[in-house]
Amino acid sequence: MSKLAWLGLPAAMMLVAPAVAHPPEKHAVEAAMTASAAGWNKGDVNAFMAVYSDGPQTSFVTKEGVLRGKVAMIARYKARYSFDDPAKRGVLTFKTLDFRLLDPTHALYIGQYLLTYPDGKTATGPTSLIFAKEAGGWKIIADHSS
Repeated sequence: MSKLAWLGLPAAMMLVAPAVAHPPEKHAVEAAMTASAAGWNKGDVNAFMAVYSDGPQTSFVTKEGVLRGKVAMIARYKARYSFDDPAKRGVLTFKTLDFRLLDPTHALYIGQYLLTYPDGKTATGPTSLIFAKEAGGWKIIADHSS
C-alpha cells in the first residue's frame, strides 16, 4: 500500500465510524432519570421531582397547556396519581431512545416511559426532555411527555 493510501485511511475511517454520544453526559442524565423513577416507585413525589430544575421557567407541556415551575408540577402529579398507593401509582421505568448534547451545558433526552400496574395494565408514551447542567447536576428545564 502506498504512503498516500495510508494517509487517506484515517479520513475514510472517520467517515464510516458511527457518531458517539457523549458518554459522561449521557450516563449522568440517565442516572438522574433512574433516580427520579426510584423516587416515583417509593411513592416520594419530591424525590421523583428532584430531577427538575427549581427555576421558575421550568416547564411541563400538558393537554391543558404549559405548566411553569416545580410547585405547579408537583401539585398536578399529586392530583393525578396516588403516591400513597403503589397499586394506583404503578412502577415507573424509562428507556432511552435518543440523547444529544446540544452544547456543553444542555442536552436533549428522548425516551419512553412505562408505568406497570399490579393488575397487568400499563401506560406508556414518549417523553422529550431538555436538561441543563446546574450546580446540583443535570436538571430538566423542559418536559413534553404524552
